[in-house]
Amino acid sequence: MAKVELKKPIVQEIAENVKDAQSVVLVDYRGLTVEQDTQLRRQLREAGITYKVYKNTMMNFAFKGTDFEALAPQLEGPSAIAISKDDATAPARVLAKFAKTTPALELKGGVVEGVYYDAKGIVGISSIPSREELLSKLLGSIQSPIANFARVMNQLAEKGGAGECEAPAKEEAPAEEAKAEEAPAEEVKAEEAPAEEAKAEESPAEEAKAEEAPAEEAPAEEAAEEKEAE
Repeated sequence: MAKVELKKPIVQEIAENVKDAQSVVLVDYRGLTVEQDTQLRRQLREAGITYKVYKNTMMNFAFKGTDFEALAPQLEGPSAIAISKDDATAPARVLAKFAKTTPALELKGGVVEGVYYDAKGIVGISSIPSREELLSKLLGSIQSPIANFARVMNQLAEKGGAGECEAPAKEEAPAEEAKAEEAPAEEVKAEEAPAEEAKAEESPAEEAKAEEAPAEEAPAEEAAEEKEAE
């Protein structure tokens, strides 16, 4: 069987793995011990990342015509790829964290959401929180205003209950206002009283005039009697 035919299944496997991938990161794994390699593979697997070691020529064929073709210049020396179809930042985050404690692992570069990044760029991508963390923060920011609103509503409800208890005291106010309204009427009566007393005081003067009237008429009658006597 020709070598080309032997290579086709491997190239197809790589192409299938990177198809619809959110990110692909290339690393140089030389210098890792068996134990370190095992730890790295376990961490990548737990994060849902596919990790494979392929020949550079096979990856070069598989990358052609895709966004990952930008990785062709990095296909030198032993290479392994970390592939994620769900979380774009997961490969960079796991590999960069592992490389901090294990300098033997070398980051070469990667393509994240169709954009090529060199080793420094991948380290920068690794600082981006995971999708779960971002969703958690978003949910927290949404719930915070809701919690504040609920707390305010509870406070208003408590104040409303206190207001209902005070309602009877407020209902007594109209009775007091009614008394206040009756007060002017009593004052009016008080003001009218002197007028009636004044009339009462004037009545003796009229009676005096009535008594004086006969006295004036008396001389007139006497004069008439004298004339008749003459």
